[in-house]
Amino acid sequence: MKKWYECGSPDHAMSRRQMLGTLGGAAVGMSGLGALMQRAVAAEMRKKNKQVIFIWLDGGISQFESWDPHPDSEFGGPFRSISTSIPGVHFSELVPQTAKIAHKISVVRSMCTKDPNHSTGVARIQRGDPANRGVDYPFMGCAVTKLLGAPDNHLPPYIWIKPGSGGFIYQEAGFLGSKYGALALGDGKPPIHINRPDSITDQTDDARNNLRRLANARFRLDRRDSEVDAYEASYDMAIKLMARKDLFDNDRLDPKEIERYGTHPLGRHLLQSRRLIEAGVQFVKATSYHWDTHGDNFNMSQRLVPQIDRPFAALINDLEDRGLLDKVVVVLMSEFGRTPTINARLGRDHWPDAWSLVLAGGGIKKGVVVGKTTKDGVWVDESPFDVGHLFHTVFAALGINSKKVEYKNNGQPLPIAREDCEPIKEVLA
Repeated sequence: MKKWYECGSPDHAMSRRQMLGTLGGAAVGMSGLGALMQRAVAAEMRKKNKQVIFIWLDGGISQFESWDPHPDSEFGGPFRSISTSIPGVHFSELVPQTAKIAHKISVVRSMCTKDPNHSTGVARIQRGDPANRGVDYPFMGCAVTKLLGAPDNHLPPYIWIKPGSGGFIYQEAGFLGSKYGALALGDGKPPIHINRPDSITDQTDDARNNLRRLANARFRLDRRDSEVDAYEASYDMAIKLMARKDLFDNDRLDPKEIERYGTHPLGRHLLQSRRLIEAGVQFVKATSYHWDTHGDNFNMSQRLVPQIDRPFAALINDLEDRGLLDKVVVVLMSEFGRTPTINARLGRDHWPDAWSLVLAGGGIKKGVVVGKTTKDGVWVDESPFDVGHLFHTVFAALGINSKKVEYKNNGQPLPIAREDCEPIKEVLA
């Protein structure tokens, strides 16, 4: 059901339908791929054991009510700015916990991404806005698992924690092929049927899986491989998770940990993200919806923003305490920010022209704020960056040379990030 404060445009509703796939969906035909990288390079990447947590606040968190407040301007709103652990840098009073750990993160305040629509903006941001070459580029999670090479730890390399239903989301893989899709955990719950019935023995299960593989091999004879790749990948991932059901046993969690992260969905999902990273999952995406505050922005922000502030700070502190922050890249962002002007419903609308995102972890400098907006927060005043710059930056933090490494699609070389963009050097360690 659409909330009264959300965007009423068909773009927003359409983006949800486009973005959410299910396990039962048939895989679309995709062309085969040649080798993405030489095996020696891929092996070297795997040795580094780099990981990513990608936190997606779908709909657009307000930069004014978070990372770039302008309380003294006509557009600033009712909230104060507060000091952070970086001298001279202020955040909104709605993010006091993140303000305490500002010296552990980097903030980019000068994102300028041009697209004000959910339906195109979500895909554009998460694909890195590659130049149009007639193919669907992979989303960041699929790209990272392909570029780094999946670790040999018997876990799905890319897990997406999201509200609503789960399943195998092959669509995100684009031209890479279905097997690089995301395993989505609806509300963080494991896939259905993860528990094998007691009546099925190990021998019977092995025989059934062998029969399935033979049937798939025969099915492939007259069809493109990709038509069954999604099904095989989903089965393989389910088998892997059946052996790691402990990852979903919340009874093992310390109640104090749950309290630190928050019992709301985003808090639970970020705690689960940390657990999956600790277990060895290569890329974890955690999605939170309902950030599209076209109505009652200030009351909604007062309720919503603390839901990311508290668990995000807990996540960064925990990764550091466990010695993981130097190898895990953390990205916190939306598809755009919110307008400076306040509409007739006391809301802020879509604003891609000047907004903020947060980076942390391995390969990222600590305590850095890059770019700035004008005094009233309306426009980028210094160092505008598009999403292509972000992709180059994330790849660089992972040790991938995005100017030299290429995809191969039927022998055609394709850049892994926009050729006209560069890494944001100011945030790279």
